[in-house]
Formats: sequence, structure tokens, C-alpha cells
Amino acid sequence: MIRAYVVDGDRLRSVDDLEQHKDAVVWADLMSPTKGEEAEIERWLGVGVPTREEMEEIEISSRLYSEDGSFFMTATLPAQTEEDHPVMSPVTFVLSGKRLITVRYHEPRAFLTFPVRAEKAAMGCTSGDTILISLLEAIVDRLADVLERIGHDIDGISRQIFKPSKDSPSKRDRDFRQAFQTIGRKEELTSNIRESLMTLQRLSGFLGNIMLQSKNKDLRARSKTLSRDVASLTDHASFLSNKIVFLLDATLGMVNIEQSAIIKIFSVAAVIFLPPTVVASIYGMNFDFMPELKWALGYPFALFLMVLSAVLPYLYFKRRGWL
Repeated sequence: MIRAYVVDGDRLRSVDDLEQHKDAVVWADLMSPTKGEEAEIERWLGVGVPTREEMEEIEISSRLYSEDGSFFMTATLPAQTEEDHPVMSPVTFVLSGKRLITVRYHEPRAFLTFPVRAEKAAMGCTSGDTILISLLEAIVDRLADVLERIGHDIDGISRQIFKPSKDSPSKRDRDFRQAFQTIGRKEELTSNIRESLMTLQRLSGFLGNIMLQSKNKDLRARSKTLSRDVASLTDHASFLSNKIVFLLDATLGMVNIEQSAIIKIFSVAAVIFLPPTVVASIYGMNFDFMPELKWALGYPFALFLMVLSAVLPYLYFKRRGWL
């Protein structure tokens, strides 16, 4: 599918027929293009459109390069970030003169919101380079929103892990399992955002070199600001990743503490009931000559010894603070 846009004042306006408005189109957005649509764009643009296999290559030379006066830039962008399981796929930006072509095979949210804003508000999108800068700014803003949401979610997980709880051990086990699952999802999402920001950081550096040739000071300043924003978000994503690792270690530590407490209870119980077992074993011996064998108070006396031998270790452990 091809979505074409022309300049209408300081706004963008979508058109249905690329061939009819080919001289006026400044942005052509290719969403999962067919072979025929790729051929149509190549005839209109005069350069080849990268295939999906070429877009997925990770070499810098395959993602950032110039060809016949056109600049090709590919970045990995996430989609469906609301579900914590984003779809990661490359998006290629082709800047050819005053025209911009984007090639993608998924639907990042910025590609839905940016055209709507550009059609309603005057954003100065009058050529391919201004559209590219504005679109990248929208993408970076979206990634910043995702990182902010991850940060809030991580704070909630932290409060859940470290808050005092009087729940039963089984309920705590379920809480810890849920915390592990949530931490895993947040780590996956954060790693994907970091990957996207790394590709955008390289792209913004390449774009900055292109903008050095531009006479538009505003575009040069915006490209530098874009690079700084991407760098700061990359640092913030690294901070969140480190915090997630800390929460994972802390959760494992809390689980170990809970398990140690349970094992401690069993160990203390075994020690407490060991003396009564010894007493019961002694009085369970079948010897003819036992002082208490024919004593009327022998049975209560044996029970008393068993209880006393259990209570004394318990009081001793309590006094030493082991319980």
C-alpha cells in the first residue's frame, strides 16, 4: 500500500493517485509494498527501493548509505508497545532531493499519529527533509513516552517487592512469580527500545552530516537536538535496564529469604521435638528392671518430661533471638 502526501500550505494532504500527483508528492509511505508498488516508486524516484531482506541486514554500510544523490537510512522501530511484546522491524527512510520515501512492514504508532497532526496543524512540513526531521521527532517522542511508562511500571514493581507483607507464604509465592513475569516483560520491552534507540542514534549522526550541507539553519539545529535527545534516551534506557536487573536480583533475594525462613521453621521444629523423641525412645524400651515401670505416676511423669524437653529448647531459642 502506498500513502502519498502533497504540501497544502504548511500542512500535508494525502492523495490517492501517486501517478496523477507525482510532481507534487513530497512523501510516499510504502506499507508492505508489493512488487508492482516497488516498481512504481522506483520509476517515480529514479533509484531502487531496498527489499525487506536488505532492510534487515545489520551492517552499517547496508543501513546508512547514499546512492545516485539519494540518502538511505534504516532504523529498527517498535510497534504495539502497549502490549509489552512489541513487534520489532526495520523502517527505511529514503531522502531524495525534496522527496521522502518510507518503506516499512509494520505499523509504528508515530506513522499513524504524525500524518494526522501534519494534516491538521501547520508543522512546516514543506519538503522531504522537513518531513523527515518532524517524523523522527515524533518517533523519538513516542519512544520517550514508552520509557516513561516503563519507569512508572518499574517503580510499582519495586514497591510491590519491598513492601511489608503479612500474606501467607503461598500468596507471597504467587506474588513473586507474578513479579518475575512482569520484570521479564519489562526487560524485553526495554531491550527492544534500546535496540531501536541505538539504530536511531546512528541514523541521527548520519542525518546530521547530511544536514551540514543544508542552508536551512533551523533544520541543522533540529537535527542536532534530535541527536542529543536520542543520546539522552539511550542513557535513560540503560538506567532502566540496570534498575530492572537490580529488581530481578532483589526478587531472587526475597525468594531466598522466604525459603530460608521456611527451612528455618522446619529445622527449629526438628530440634525442639528431638528431646521428646529421646525420652519416648527411652521409655519405649522393654526392660524388666525400669524404675517407673510399675509406678502409678510413671506415665504422667514420662509425658511431663517430653513436654519439658520440648519447651526448654523453644524458650532458649526464643531468648537467643533465633525465632
